[in-house]
Amino acid sequence: MMDKRIGAQYFTIRDFCKTLEDFEKSCEKVSRIGYKTVQLSGIGNFCAEDVKRILDKYDLFPVCTHRPWENYVNDIDSEIRFHKTIGCPIAGIGSMPGFNAEKNTVKDFIEKANVITEKLSENGLIFAYHNHAFEFQKIDGKYVIDILTDSIKNDSFKYIIDAYWVSYAGINAAEFIRKYKGKIACVHFKDLKMKGNDSVFAPVGEGNLNWDDIINACNESGVQYALVEQDICEKDPFECLEDSYKFLSEKGFE
Repeated sequence: MMDKRIGAQYFTIRDFCKTLEDFEKSCEKVSRIGYKTVQLSGIGNFCAEDVKRILDKYDLFPVCTHRPWENYVNDIDSEIRFHKTIGCPIAGIGSMPGFNAEKNTVKDFIEKANVITEKLSENGLIFAYHNHAFEFQKIDGKYVIDILTDSIKNDSFKYIIDAYWVSYAGINAAEFIRKYKGKIACVHFKDLKMKGNDSVFAPVGEGNLNWDDIINACNESGVQYALVEQDICEKDPFECLEDSYKFLSEKGFE
């Protein structure tokens, strides 16, 4: 385990990571906030050597990615080389193609994910799936996420559990984390705030989620990394990352 479990999910700052120069500036800012671990998602299509050089420069450790599904399907060897080069143990996917709970979509994903997980596992990598809300729809009376769990048998298939989307689906995030102990690679810490009748994204600690319970559940379930993410920010995204970091640090979750 790294010195700090609190990580920055770069999807939050994706608009500031499109060029290599901007990516480096963003890494400097993330490091200055205090983050030591990061998830690389939404960044430009940079070569692994450049990514590693910049991360090393700012003492940042990549624990997870979100990479395009087509990369895993069409050129798994390149993905293995990318993750090995930057030293990232978790190869992640943001969602199954289609973002829906159609039976054929789920079936096709499972068939391909089984092959991908096996190949990554042979190379010492975890394949991790990030949930939204549609995975809590049912097919033939069973949640999609449970279908995935039961159908992808390799122990190297894990989840990137998103506290916001689990809660948005009407599921208690802390209880879900406890239930899925052993199947979670990391958790996205993202708060849910009500704005009128709508739910919006918020820095951790500024919304309605019970973070004491979620943190306890992560500790009880052996979750290594809490990756702070905010899909849409109402203020500067780096300020949002900093606010979340301060809140979690004050909670003693480091």
